[in-house]
Formats: sequence, structure tokens, C-alpha cells
Amino acid sequence: MVIESYVVVHNIAKRHNVGTLARSATAFGVTELILVGRRDFNAFGSHGSTSHLRFRHFHSLLDARNFLKEKDCDICGVEIADGALPVNEHPFKKSTAFLLGNEGTGLSAKECEICDFFVYIPHYGCGTASLNVTVAASIVLHHFGVWAGFSERIREGNKFIVAERPVKQGRYCTETEESIIEERKSRKEHACNGFFDETKNGDSTSNLLDALFSE
Repeated sequence: MVIESYVVVHNIAKRHNVGTLARSATAFGVTELILVGRRDFNAFGSHGSTSHLRFRHFHSLLDARNFLKEKDCDICGVEIADGALPVNEHPFKKSTAFLLGNEGTGLSAKECEICDFFVYIPHYGCGTASLNVTVAASIVLHHFGVWAGFSERIREGNKFIVAERPVKQGRYCTETEESIIEERKSRKEHACNGFFDETKNGDSTSNLLDALFSE
């Protein structure tokens, strides 16, 4: 049985967190990063790792859940919730998609509804109530990789060897051309209320997904 991991990105407030999250995802063998809702984000902090990671987009959490269930994936919410299990106990059974909550409010009720189980990261110091979303993702994905027995990358000197950049990244767009046009129109009209923070002129400084999902 092939074990895979996925990361589901929904309602993250700080746009630069997605680039950093992509970097951790590539480091820990994530198969795909799934964006739900808005497709645009700032790749700041990715250090080129977005070229080595597959992206997929869905308009709704339900669509994302249906796709993951077709892949026979468990959906794991990363949250300090009732019934959540310590991630260091590796409570995994098969391929798993990890859903991380908003930096300020955590997982919403709708996000919790699509999860099969929850894990949390035990804390041993008394100085903070929670971790940055990208730090939390790194810890959880590393534990999953250990459990799954992913092969370690080859090292050279004090760095891991980076694979050659793919010639062309696959695009996994799930919407029609008409819906993309409508989304872009809506984004320009309501930039301040979007999925991620925008720059002052309403355009992301590194709108990677527009390039990936457009012709």
C-alpha cells in the first residue's frame, strides 16, 4: 500500500504563510497542497520549493473532502480539541490529509465537520498557547513521515540535495474558464475581503497560482 500525505489550505489569514508551508511540505514528502476557496497566495518564504510541489484547487471543503475520500485518505485536523490525540503517538492508519486552522481562530466548525480525527502537538513550556501554523505543520508532517517510513533525501555537506526543477508543473484546476473569470472579477472588487491578505493595489506580489491555473 502506497502511503501519501496531503495538506489542505483553507482560510489562512497571512498570505506569506503559504509559501513557508509549501517549503515544509516539500521537505516532508507531501504529495499535493490543496487550496480551498481563493487560489492566489504569496510564494514568499518558499525558496523555490513551490516548483517541486503539486497544487490542486477546489471551491469548497466538501469538494476537497470528496476528492480525498476517493484517494482513500483520512482527513486529520490539527487542533487542540476534545478527543485530539498527541501527534507523537503517531495515530495514523493510512494516507492522510492534514487540515490546519486559521492562525487566530483555529479550525472552524465547517472544517471540523470534514475531519476524521484530530491531533495536537504537546507543549512543555508555559510561554505560549499555540504555535505558528507553518511551525505546527512542519512538526505534524515530520511525525507522519516518520510513521510512514518515507525515504530520507541524500545529503551533501550540510544540505540535502535538491532535485532538478521540473520542466513544467502539472495543473489541477477543477473549475471552468467562466468561473475563473468570475473569481478574478470578484477578487478585484472585494480585494480587502479575500482568502489571503492582498497588497495595497489589490494584487498579490507573487501570485503563483494564477500562473499555474491560467493558460
